[in-house]
Amino acid sequence: MSLVDLVMPKMGESIMEATILKWNKLPGDAVKQDETVLEIATDKVDSEVPSITAGTLEEILYQVNDVVPIGAVIARIRTAAKEAASADGGQSLAPADAAGIVPDSQPPTVNHPAQSQSAPVYAQTTTPATPQYSPSSNGAGAGAGHRFYSPLVLNIAANEGVPLSELESIPGSGNEGRVTKKDILQYIDNKKSGHYAPASVVAPTGIGTTRPETIAPVSYPAQAAASTAPARVVAETPVSQPTISSYGSNVEIIEMDRMRRLIADHMVRSVHTSPHVTSISEADVTHLVHWRDKVKKEFEKRENTKLTFTPLFIEAVIRCIKKYPLINSSLDGDKIIIKKDINIGMATALPSGNLIVPVIRSADQLNLTGLARQVNSLADNARQNKLRPEDTQGGTFTLTNVGTFGSLMGTPIINQPQVAILAVGAIKKRPMVLETPEGDAIVIRHMMYVSLSYDHRIVDGSLGATFCSAVARELENFSLDREF
Repeated sequence: MSLVDLVMPKMGESIMEATILKWNKLPGDAVKQDETVLEIATDKVDSEVPSITAGTLEEILYQVNDVVPIGAVIARIRTAAKEAASADGGQSLAPADAAGIVPDSQPPTVNHPAQSQSAPVYAQTTTPATPQYSPSSNGAGAGAGHRFYSPLVLNIAANEGVPLSELESIPGSGNEGRVTKKDILQYIDNKKSGHYAPASVVAPTGIGTTRPETIAPVSYPAQAAASTAPARVVAETPVSQPTISSYGSNVEIIEMDRMRRLIADHMVRSVHTSPHVTSISEADVTHLVHWRDKVKKEFEKRENTKLTFTPLFIEAVIRCIKKYPLINSSLDGDKIIIKKDINIGMATALPSGNLIVPVIRSADQLNLTGLARQVNSLADNARQNKLRPEDTQGGTFTLTNVGTFGSLMGTPIINQPQVAILAVGAIKKRPMVLETPEGDAIVIRHMMYVSLSYDHRIVDGSLGATFCSAVARELENFSLDREF
């Protein structure tokens, strides 16, 4: 008999950790190869993790709601010896030789208690694992007790100027007392506000045990004198928690769900990251509206998919991006990265009231029919919670249709790390002055506002306004004689 490690799979280049939502299998349950073992969630999308082999689930290493770094071992599956032998070409591997496994005599790369000396042989798996940060590689000293920090936590600490000596003093609420993204962000917020709020500290637990026990709250200590950055000495006065009476008597308190918390975090970070500017233009889309009304029934009958306004808007955006490629870029430090691929994200409202942005990859390579199919497919999958992780990654520009809900215009928040987002408003009939060879005339036209929010670090007002106006002109110049 042998054990096979089930690791947290890599979900995308920008995703460094995932939250466990539900275990579909419990220790002792039989599992088939490719059968779903657990459900996870990232800041992009929910997903399922299948078993990489057939056998019996021996133990689970993380509990529901735990935040787990990509590549960490999350469970172990016991298989027959012959199955383990076939996994590596018929040769058994000692723990020291197996991918992602270290000998019992050495500290494990993933921060779990050391295994017993009688640990069974592990079968090598082909599941890729991202490199783990060991205490020596992330700079944690002996005082950290071989503490593990996820790449996300280390990046946040580096960006906010939190040295490792200070990071080691932060009580963690994650598995085995690990510092989570929530812990580091709360610590930074408390530090900026001038006080350190109490935080629950969790004691390390054994592998496969129940949720960590919560011990007495501990205040964040002031930074050690040996730290390289100056520390602000603040009296450790506990912060009183809000009570029901502080909100008034006639209120209803609703806890944000996981997706709403993620959306809130992204929006706040985007505003803090990018200086937002919004330019607004008005477009006469009468020709576009009349053409769609004329062909939409035939289009649906022939292509077996509906023709909405969204693919028509995306077409106009793509043409303008090709004229002004700086709009299709991102910023990395002091480097501007201009993207050659045009991947259009389209903000989609979910039945829960939340928002998600699936991405049409290589949108500039699709004709109108292809765009319509992609728009409808991604929107349907989003509303049915069937999006794959890759469906929400790699966007270079985002379109949001605020007119769907009756809004005339909007000032959208940039979807990081992009540098611009376009909002289209509701199409309304209005009397407009139209210049004709016989003179000015007042006519009824279909009018729509388009608004572009952009990152002023990269996009100046002249480029932002020019791009926004260019999209409006593309929509106005739509040909009534167009074929599809």
